[in-house]
Amino acid sequence: MPTPLRRSATVGSLVAAALAAGLLAVPQSASAADVRIHDIQGSTRISPFAGRQVDGVPGVVTAVRAFGSARGFWLQDPEPDADPATSEGIFVFTGSVTPSVAVGDDVRVSGTVTEYYPGGEAAGLQSVTQLTKAAWTVRSSGNALPAPVVLKASELPGRYAPDAHGGSVEKLPLKPGKYALDRFESLEGMRVSVKDAPVVGATSAYKDLWVTADPRHDRTARGGVLYGAYDDPNAARVKVASLIPYAQRSFPVANVGDVLTGTTTGPLDYDNHGGYTLQATELGTLADKGLKRETTRKQRDDELAVATYNVENLSPKAPQAKFDRLAGALVTNLAAPDVVALEEVQDDNGTTDDGTVAAGQTLRKLTDAIRAAGGPAYEWRQIDPVNDKDGGQPGGNIRTAFLFNPARVSFDDRPGGDSTTAVRAVREGGKAALSASPGRVAPADAAWTNSRKPLAGQFTFRGQRVFVVANHFNSKGGDQGLDSRFQPPARSSEIQRTQQARLVNAFVKDLLKADRRANVIVAGDLNDYQFSPALKALTAGGALTDQVTKLPKKERYGYVFQGNSQVLDHILTSSHVRRTDYDIVHINAEFADQASDHDPQVLRWRP
Repeated sequence: MPTPLRRSATVGSLVAAALAAGLLAVPQSASAADVRIHDIQGSTRISPFAGRQVDGVPGVVTAVRAFGSARGFWLQDPEPDADPATSEGIFVFTGSVTPSVAVGDDVRVSGTVTEYYPGGEAAGLQSVTQLTKAAWTVRSSGNALPAPVVLKASELPGRYAPDAHGGSVEKLPLKPGKYALDRFESLEGMRVSVKDAPVVGATSAYKDLWVTADPRHDRTARGGVLYGAYDDPNAARVKVASLIPYAQRSFPVANVGDVLTGTTTGPLDYDNHGGYTLQATELGTLADKGLKRETTRKQRDDELAVATYNVENLSPKAPQAKFDRLAGALVTNLAAPDVVALEEVQDDNGTTDDGTVAAGQTLRKLTDAIRAAGGPAYEWRQIDPVNDKDGGQPGGNIRTAFLFNPARVSFDDRPGGDSTTAVRAVREGGKAALSASPGRVAPADAAWTNSRKPLAGQFTFRGQRVFVVANHFNSKGGDQGLDSRFQPPARSSEIQRTQQARLVNAFVKDLLKADRRANVIVAGDLNDYQFSPALKALTAGGALTDQVTKLPKKERYGYVFQGNSQVLDHILTSSHVRRTDYDIVHINAEFADQASDHDPQVLRWRP
């Protein structure tokens, strides 16, 4: 086999920089003597050869993807340059055709350099540099593979991404020693590994999980990593998928807190379901750390227990097993709260979009399951939305709803509430009251376009009037991802959530104007963090206190997304609601086996 061409350590990076600056013209075709993988990858996120044909690019096959519609193989140059910004690996895309190569083959590849944007360029994600329309020649087989780069805390910068003032970082020179995203990009397509990696995101239905390469950074009380600030998204997180056929090795079913012991190795890929992904050709062994589902304590006789639970698109079409699991959690893990604010309750035929908006069958099926699980005979209150106006799955007509235990608390029914009539705070007998109960908060306001309208209810507990507002603010759909090529990423959806928060804040203030001692509890899936503009707007003026801020920092989460444990659901209270005990009950988000993707939470209050 011919000896690979060796060059000065800086030639590749100088060529790439000159090409990027437009000082050199790229020929339509180039020989192996001219172009190697690090030249193609360059020192920015976009290849200086993008759109061009290259010929005879040398490398060793390190992994093969032989399934799906994005088949191909990873190629890595065993003769790297000395520039840490230029990757030595690249993916050769063969479409739906399984490539005729094997790991360890020494090949020469010709093809077109392209930049592939997972999810489409408009999705805002970074691109993957790859070779397409490729042809190759196998020179030899059974060659040793380049040693993997070990991902570890000491070599991953704490700063996540360069600040491009919201613009694209694609043309910025990579600084892998300064930014974690740049470090990952400089390893795109190369063999990497993690060792004894803690699992921070449970195995998903897509057969992937999340680990952290920094076991000491911002760990939660139960083994995850805490997302507690926009400028610290836990830079050492990486997703792990597998290239190993399931017939040879099943993918580990892991919960948060478990550990992938030993070494997990494979090429570093990038996709639209979580960014940088280690495509494992070697999987560590799962060490089950025995994470248990939590059970909260039972409320005392003189305590009102109010919970919130996103039941994730619940309709009669859901399997009975889901109803049974939700019911069991409400009865056992949540200790049968007196009032439950439910989110994502769908109409009686789920996503069939035929004008059905009633949800009586959905709620009856749930309350029947609760009774069968030994729970109370819950009643419910809700308001049917206008068809197809509240967002969520098309045809599903999701809404918020109240369950309540009439043996413990009474619902003060007041006529007049419907899908379009706004509930008002009124003063009666020197106390605050609702003009309608249940009633919807400002349903005609543009802030609720294609979003769920808050449901307000008036309850009585041991002679005390209590107002509960159930919420499900608009989702984060449309936001740019943490790993977006636009940095810092735009969070466009928070504009609407902040508007929604202001409306709920104003409604609570109206109740407090009617009676400054009014007992108000605001609960639900607010789809935003405790440090977000939306939560600042909701608590503005001291109208409400976010109970999550009273928890120890390591316990402030109830949802796990892309390996980040975070807060989306909240319970907030007015100033007169004192002597509270608040608990996020971890039964779903950290587990591979989930009844919902959200953890419920409960507030116990002693008037």
